Amino acid sequence: MKKKVSANKESLQNGGKLSARSSFWRFPIVWMLVGAIGIVLIDTLFRQLTERVDGMISLVLTLVMGLLAIMVYKLTLTYLARRSTPEIARQRAGIEAVLGVLTGTIFIAGSVFIIMALGGYSFQWASSANAGSVLIYSSVGAALGAAIVEELIFRGLMFQAIDRLGGKPLALAVTSLFFGIAHLGNTGATLWSGFAIALEAGVLLGAAFLWRRNLWFAMGLHFAWNAIEGVLGIPVSGHSAPGLFTVEVNGAALLTGGDFGLEGSIVPVVFSLLISIPMLIGAARYRRVEARNLPVSK
Repeated sequence: MKKKVSANKESLQNGGKLSARSSFWRFPIVWMLVGAIGIVLIDTLFRQLTERVDGMISLVLTLVMGLLAIMVYKLTLTYLARRSTPEIARQRAGIEAVLGVLTGTIFIAGSVFIIMALGGYSFQWASSANAGSVLIYSSVGAALGAAIVEELIFRGLMFQAIDRLGGKPLALAVTSLFFGIAHLGNTGATLWSGFAIALEAGVLLGAAFLWRRNLWFAMGLHFAWNAIEGVLGIPVSGHSAPGLFTVEVNGAALLTGGDFGLEGSIVPVVFSLLISIPMLIGAARYRRVEARNLPVSK
C-alpha cells in the first residue's frame, strides 16, 4: 500500500514538473522570443552567404532562407504555443500576396507621384544600371528577404503574442512602436523618421494583417514597398542601393524624407493612414460579425 502511495506521489510530482515546463514554453513572450531568435539566426546566416555570391544563386538563397524562416515560425507556434497557423495557410496564399503587392505598389507609387508633383523628386535613367541585376537580384532579393523576416517577427510572432496578453489594440500599438525603434539605427534616421515608420509602416502593416487575417498580404505589401523604392533608386529606410534611376532631391526633408528616404516624408505618413483606417474598420466589422455568429452557451 505504501509503495502505491509513494508511486502516486512521484507520478504527481513528475506530472507537475511537466505541466510547469509546458506552461513556461506556452507563455506568449517565451515562444515569441524563441521564434524570433530562430528566424534572425537563419536570416543572418543566409545574408552572409548571399553577400558572397551574385546573380540567380543569391535570389535562390533568399528563397531558401524564406522557406526555412516560415518553417521555424510554424514549428514554434505548433509545438511551443500549441496553436494552429491559419495566417500562413497555403490556401489563397498566392492571391493574398498579389493583392498585397498591388496595395503596396499603389501606396508607394502614389506617394512618390505626390512628392514629384510638389517638386521634391526628379528622376533620371541611370545609364550604368544593369536592368536585370537591379530588378531581379538586388531590389527583388533584398525586398523579399526583408518582407518575409520582418513580417514573421513583427506581425506573426510579436503581434500575436501581445494580442494574447492584452488584445489587438495593444498589439497594434506595441508592434508599431517597436517597428519604428528597430529602424532608428539606420543611416539618416531621426526621432521623426522613427515615429514616421511606426505610423506609416507599423500601423499600415498591422492593419493589413488584421484586415486580411493572413501574413501573405502583409508580406506582399511590404515586398512591393521596398522593391519599388529600390528600383527607383530611393533609399529604403536609409539603405541606399543602385536602382534603374537616380533621384534628385529638392526641398525640405519633411517633404522628401532627406537621407532616410521616402519613409521620412510626411506624404506616405498621411497616405498610409488613409489606407490603414478603412482596413481597421473592416477588421473591426469582421470581428463583430464573427462574435455574433459564435454559439451561445446555455
